[in-house]
Amino acid sequence: MNVEFPVELSGAKSSTLMWAREHEVDAQARQQLRNIAALPWVHGVRVMPDVHLGKGATVGSVIAMKQAVSPAAVGVDIGCGMEGVLTSLTAADLPDDLSAIRSRIEAAVPVGFRAHEHLVGVRKLGLDPQRWDKLWGAFTSLHDGVQDREKKAKQQMGSLGGGNHFIEVCLDDEDRVWLMLHSGSRNIGKELAERHMRIARALPHNADLPDRDLAVFLSGTPEMDAYRRDLTWAQEYASRNRAVMLALVMQAVRESFAQEVRFEQPISCHHNYVAEEHIDGLDLLVTRKGAIRAGLGDLGLIPGSMGTGSYVVRGLGSERSFYSASHGAGRRMSRNEAKRRFTVDDLVAQTAGVESRKDAGVIDEIPAAYKDIESVIAAQSDLVEVVAHLKQVICVKG
Repeated sequence: MNVEFPVELSGAKSSTLMWAREHEVDAQARQQLRNIAALPWVHGVRVMPDVHLGKGATVGSVIAMKQAVSPAAVGVDIGCGMEGVLTSLTAADLPDDLSAIRSRIEAAVPVGFRAHEHLVGVRKLGLDPQRWDKLWGAFTSLHDGVQDREKKAKQQMGSLGGGNHFIEVCLDDEDRVWLMLHSGSRNIGKELAERHMRIARALPHNADLPDRDLAVFLSGTPEMDAYRRDLTWAQEYASRNRAVMLALVMQAVRESFAQEVRFEQPISCHHNYVAEEHIDGLDLLVTRKGAIRAGLGDLGLIPGSMGTGSYVVRGLGSERSFYSASHGAGRRMSRNEAKRRFTVDDLVAQTAGVESRKDAGVIDEIPAAYKDIESVIAAQSDLVEVVAHLKQVICVKG
């Protein structure tokens, strides 16, 4: 168990416990956390070891509010999260040259700004189409401003995107092969989030906030009802998007081997979302922005960078953390700083042994731009236990 953490953030107006040393957290991120803690609706804030500055609300924060939600505390990629599955393959089954498997995955799943030409037929992938039919049936109830985005949203269903989103083939410490991916609600989630953030900023009760980006919706108002409706839809879109991608990747992997490839039950977790939870004897609205739920027995995925490795974890049910844990290693520098500081040669060296892109387009994702994943895991030993340590051998990025 971790005896060093949590620590209380100095100067915070409501209970703000951190699984990080205060002096190691960027000064802007610390002030952002204090701004959050000063909101009159906040019951408490919990800060994960991968904490870093975000827009409005800090990445790596868990915020419990009474009858209120700040869209910035969810983020623009609503429902972003992880999917992972253990396969029947072992390291011995993998070819020496992994480029063909990577190419097959990239052919199956559009990355970056690319999308599918048509809506993916989920039935052919062995998925029950009813949940997707229900999702699309609810599209007309979303914000009027996105009604011309349905075709694009359908084409992006089952696509990766760019930035820190990835698809990986990994080995655990027993040389078993895992598949893992990270993505969210694509453009439609961003469109919905930004529209509701603008609405929230214009509401009178948000006029005197320390940061207008922290504007909130209040329960019992039509604005909150509309946001929760669209938020719930986008969270489901993100979950369905990952399910389609995982099915496409599984199919690509099956087609890469002569022998039968079997898969265990997938592990799935959001890390940008809202949930109604009972904490400290109260019914609260909890936002996790760059954090996963780590209730007792909850399985989760905590990825590192594209050259380091990741962890499968099981929650220990810590009440003090609001039943939460980190969502990854967390950035230690901005994308622009990474591009200024590192070269393609640095990227090649830091991703040695990983079949992946090694060009200027992904320098901002270089491992050195991220915090040390081992230290992040060690800092939350009272929040999660490690189930498996994964090391990627293939990494697909947009």
